[in-house]
Amino acid sequence: MCGIVGVVSQSPVNQLIYDALLLLQHRGQDAAGIVTQQERKFFMHKAKGMVRDVFRTRNMRSLPGNCGLGQVRYPTAGNAFSEEEAQPFYVNAPFGIVLVHNGNLTNAHALKSELFNADHRHINTESDSEVLLNVLAHEIEATTRGLPLTPRDVFEAVRRVHRRIRGSYAVIAMIAGHGVLAFRDPFGIRPLCLGRTDATWMIASESVALEGTSHRFERNIAPGEAVFIDLQGKKHMQQCADAPVLSPCIFEFVYLARPDSVMDGISVYQARLNLGETLAKRVISTVPPNEIDVVIPIPESSRPSAAQLAQLLGLPYREGFVKNRYVGRTFIMPGQSVRKKSVRQKLNVIASEFKGRNVLLVDDSIVRGTTSKEIVQMARDAGARKVYMASAAPPVRFPNVYGIDMPTSQELVAHNRTVEQIRDIIGCDALIYQDVEGMKKAIGALNPAIKGFDASCFDGIYVTGDITPEDIARLNAYRVGDDDSTEDNSRLALPNHED
Repeated sequence: MCGIVGVVSQSPVNQLIYDALLLLQHRGQDAAGIVTQQERKFFMHKAKGMVRDVFRTRNMRSLPGNCGLGQVRYPTAGNAFSEEEAQPFYVNAPFGIVLVHNGNLTNAHALKSELFNADHRHINTESDSEVLLNVLAHEIEATTRGLPLTPRDVFEAVRRVHRRIRGSYAVIAMIAGHGVLAFRDPFGIRPLCLGRTDATWMIASESVALEGTSHRFERNIAPGEAVFIDLQGKKHMQQCADAPVLSPCIFEFVYLARPDSVMDGISVYQARLNLGETLAKRVISTVPPNEIDVVIPIPESSRPSAAQLAQLLGLPYREGFVKNRYVGRTFIMPGQSVRKKSVRQKLNVIASEFKGRNVLLVDDSIVRGTTSKEIVQMARDAGARKVYMASAAPPVRFPNVYGIDMPTSQELVAHNRTVEQIRDIIGCDALIYQDVEGMKKAIGALNPAIKGFDASCFDGIYVTGDITPEDIARLNAYRVGDDDSTEDNSRLALPNHED
């Protein structure tokens, strides 16, 4: 998961891209980068850290031009600690191309070998985004054959890219002297949308980046579709996939996206309200509402679901945790010990909401269980009589290979465990999970045109149809443990995969 943005305008775009990245900061907190173009020359600055820390006044002044790209990085793998893996990536031929990517290529290892042996291209990092850039550059070069670039050439190159790469990818690329290209994988797993003002086009991961910068949301880029906007602001578009099927990642709606975004026609906020409604029915079948004194969300993604659940059950809704917004998501931190320490730094209890009460804690999802266990203990330490926990998402039982940091089965608390076994590990008095089909219906009802979702981390069905147990084993083989846990290793060295 990363956040990407591209802009073509008639005026300088550096501040506009910066503002859009701030609105996408939740999608990546590890590194940030911006590249702009002026007179066929690229100007780039990227570094580790949050947007506000990476870009100072002097950096912004060194990013001239009316066209540019930006990215905030959340490394699911690759070298998470190297600035070399921050995006955008650049290749000088043909034309000069820079690229930002949100997703995960599942055949990057094979592609890297092809690029070296057949295409005679060198990959300098462990990032699959650099692999993707070189595949695109090779196909543009093969399509143009030294002739001037046309939109038709661009679309043919994207068509060839679709046929070579596998996995999830939302891509924005800038071709020196020509314009900005955006395309989405044939399943639309990762989001990408298009907006404009009278003088500016913007492409971004989420609609909130458009609306927050005063752009009118125009539409989502369709799965398999490519959009090319030239430097004069003329838009060209074409479907480039052989058999596109919209199957967006359902975890975007559960947790990843901002609640004020609308993705593929679905309000993220309304999706979470719907999850709370279906979860309420599950709670009733497990814990009688008269045995619950108060419903408390675990900030922040679970708030809409918890509020809807409390209303339907006729229970008080209270804020029992105060979040320190300056600590990153524990879900994406390396190692169990770091996450456990960070929970206490990130959340503090309002003891009066817990003391002497039976509390129902509502979370958006339970991935590794480390955070949940700590939070249950915090509730008990604050004086709760009983602590029930409900998850607005089903048990996360399977690895995710499309760009979310849960690539190994062993680090998932629900893998090969019953709900009762998970409850015992977390330490709560009752544990209630969302149902997989209930989750799909609750979110899918908001856009009947979507016939299915990628819910592979919940149901083990990989929508690209090319993930085998051997692929999972290969991914796991690259995982590196730490000294603190044999189960909860996250975002450690895994070559060939990124964001």
